Amino acid sequence: MNRKRIISILMENEPGALSRVVGLFSQRGYNIESLTVAPTEDTSLSRLTLMTIGDDHKIEQITKHLNRLIDVVKLVDLTEGAHIERELMLIKVRATGAQRAEVKRCVDIFRGMIVDVTPSVYCIQITGESDKLDAFIAAVGEAAIIEVVRSGVSGIARGEKVLSL
Repeated sequence: MNRKRIISILMENEPGALSRVVGLFSQRGYNIESLTVAPTEDTSLSRLTLMTIGDDHKIEQITKHLNRLIDVVKLVDLTEGAHIERELMLIKVRATGAQRAEVKRCVDIFRGMIVDVTPSVYCIQITGESDKLDAFIAAVGEAAIIEVVRSGVSGIARGEKVLSL
């Protein structure tokens, strides 16, 4: 059964490291649904979080291939245990007349923030799990949406479990 999987990777912060990870997915025909990467508190390492969809066998193959890459120091499938995931979305929507109040109510319900206002457009920031962001898009309605930018999922294990050296 295919399901969403979030893989967090600690890797060398070197030129070409990200390219090798992405290339592995491309060569094997795996799809990356989202990808975030940034240096850690140790500037020689970066933490990459990617979301992909697959069954247990496919995810096992992906993790085996990733572990063989020289730049990958350590990895964990966050979806195997309790974890926290968040994604940031900036969305620009049409907001005129009575629609303005309705959009504002929707932003409040989803605990978002209106970060820019013009006479006919709201730019809204929302963070949360991907499903929450999808639900906001559905609630606002595609007709009102002008532009959407999403960061991709970032995740961390709950409790004492850490991904470090």
